[in-house]
Amino acid sequence: MPHAPRFRRLLGLAGGAVVMTLSAQTPTLPTPPVAPVKEHREVRHGATVVDPYYWLREKSNPEVIHYLEAENAYTGAMTKDLKPFQDALYTEMLGRIKQTDLSVPVRRSGYFYYARTEEGKQYPIQCRRKGNMDAPEEVLLDPNELEKTHKYVGVGAFVISDDSNLLAYTVDFTGFRQYTLQVKELSTGRTLPDTAERVTSVVWAADDRTLFLTTEDETTKRSDKLWRLTLGSTAPEQLYDEKDELYDIGVDKTRDRKMIVLGIEAKDTSECRYLRADQPRGGFTVFLPRENKRRYYIDHREGLFYIRTNKGGRNFEIMTAPESDPAVKNWKSFLPHDDDVRLQDIDLFHDFAVVIEKTQALDRLRIYDFNSKTWGPIAFPEPVYAASPAGTPEYESSTYRYNYQSFITPPSVYDYDVKSGKSALLKRQEVLGGYDQSRYSSERLWATARDGTKVPVSIVYKKGFERNGRGPLFLYGYGSYGFGTPATFSSARLSLLDRGMAYAIAHIRGGDEMGEKWREDGMLMQKKNTFEDFIDSAEYLIAQKWTAKDRLAIEGGSAGGLLAGAVVNMRPDLFHAVHLAVPFVDVMNTMMDASLPLTVGEYLEWGNPNEKPAYDYMKTYSPYDNLEKRAYPAMLVTTSLNDSQVMYWEPAKYVARLRTLKTDSNVLLLKIKMDPAGHGGASGRYDRLHDQAFEYAWMLSQVGIAR
Repeated sequence: MPHAPRFRRLLGLAGGAVVMTLSAQTPTLPTPPVAPVKEHREVRHGATVVDPYYWLREKSNPEVIHYLEAENAYTGAMTKDLKPFQDALYTEMLGRIKQTDLSVPVRRSGYFYYARTEEGKQYPIQCRRKGNMDAPEEVLLDPNELEKTHKYVGVGAFVISDDSNLLAYTVDFTGFRQYTLQVKELSTGRTLPDTAERVTSVVWAADDRTLFLTTEDETTKRSDKLWRLTLGSTAPEQLYDEKDELYDIGVDKTRDRKMIVLGIEAKDTSECRYLRADQPRGGFTVFLPRENKRRYYIDHREGLFYIRTNKGGRNFEIMTAPESDPAVKNWKSFLPHDDDVRLQDIDLFHDFAVVIEKTQALDRLRIYDFNSKTWGPIAFPEPVYAASPAGTPEYESSTYRYNYQSFITPPSVYDYDVKSGKSALLKRQEVLGGYDQSRYSSERLWATARDGTKVPVSIVYKKGFERNGRGPLFLYGYGSYGFGTPATFSSARLSLLDRGMAYAIAHIRGGDEMGEKWREDGMLMQKKNTFEDFIDSAEYLIAQKWTAKDRLAIEGGSAGGLLAGAVVNMRPDLFHAVHLAVPFVDVMNTMMDASLPLTVGEYLEWGNPNEKPAYDYMKTYSPYDNLEKRAYPAMLVTTSLNDSQVMYWEPAKYVARLRTLKTDSNVLLLKIKMDPAGHGGASGRYDRLHDQAFEYAWMLSQVGIAR
């Protein structure tokens, strides 16, 4: 434990005091801050609910800020001795990164677009060259220049007009996902006066002077309004306002540049509207009116709409419809439903199509040649990997660009030639310091959940790792929103593997790894399958002698933080150390407050607690509401003051309450970024790496590895 001089810190605050002292019995250990108790009462379904830390929501209250600062000071004092280890890890992880680097250029309308990084600069610089890569460089956007006056720089949309002369981009300087539109004239470099606030998506019409954009509600941050902005006009024109609070909207453009598509989507239902890109003054046409629990998404190619829909099966099928009359009666099957394969998306080109699929917790890319009318797979060499589209903007392209990586293969960019059926490696992320992937192994394991369901678990370790039941293991999970967790490469993770720690992902229900049913079986009134799958995966790893309870560290972020909080309540004896990152732990208070960002739309993910059955079920797993007087593992809780997805007060309240209940002597730390930062933490790459080095140092130290 860290050594610190004897001191007593007292913050005199209205309504209470936050105290951090040194105990007389243990002079080297500071005692944690004590948050004042201020009872807040609410009646819910006839019962009075008391929340002693509800007041921590008051972001403008100096007392709240002082408490958070006291928590940071306590964390700093308790981890002071970790600083040399953290610094060593940072240097080690940074040493694997090629700091000055160049992405693979992408061809679009006669230009080659790419991003490059420079040593010492936080952000990639967006550039292009005309005709070939020997032409003079044109810098489109350099966030490092913006960093000179802002501590946080988050770039959202980045869209080039069809004539290649205008760039529309959005930028956030707070971390609150509050993006402002900017338009840059690339021929002159000047920023135009046309702008808009709270922009969530943006596309260009074919006339290169009309923008379609969506904006969010100021309070709930729900994307709800569509606008048409003509350059040089005084104000944008509102075209659509989605009144149903279950739905968000976004605007996009098809690859053939023929159609502007407005997507309107709830968690279980969607609707699309479209407008020809060369008719920007026209009105949007409803493709198919929304129907409860029916989802569909449209694209366009050669006079046909392609519809990915769940009407014929939960894993989606693909239909086509003529642009001239896309009524359902004219739909034809392009790719039928498959109970074992989830159709994630389709990419359309003039001569071929690519379907992005998921089956058995693995990504799959398949090519359809419109000339030969045949399907062919893109082959991947490893049993556990991640593959995804890498962006091929040219509709007339004869090649398809994709990303490939695995736990042991660094991110790699390939071009697949449709005619030859061969993939060409264009670039593999260079890992400095002599990385040799043959020194590591990865496997796919299958844990059996308590109801008999087989749960995939991906694991990686350095060769020589002994399965003797004593090895340290880092287990990660998410399991929400139908977002699967891919087995991706991390050069930073090598710092764990090289120290003898295995790393595993439990692909639990709630994600999409095993199809749409996998998602449905981990949401709403079946949400507890997610937590039980994770616990059962951990038990499996212990039973198979990959690790032991006192050597098992777990991590979850956001909804994965809910997972971590829930499983710790259910089985506090099973885990030795826990990192909850921006954790959604105050489920009931958040989901009962319809004014908060995301809440209403998430009724379809978690349930609507205004309905008694959902309320009762959700309350049984909400981490904050199920804290009890008992022993807990060592815990690190991290968050950001400006997080707009999981408000800072959720982890703050969780820690404050847990401090009053835990009966153990294990450390409980809250680390909150008070400077501008978002749900993903800091925006700069070096800042993020510093944070990761701290988290890794803490996790490793908890399992007995401190150098």
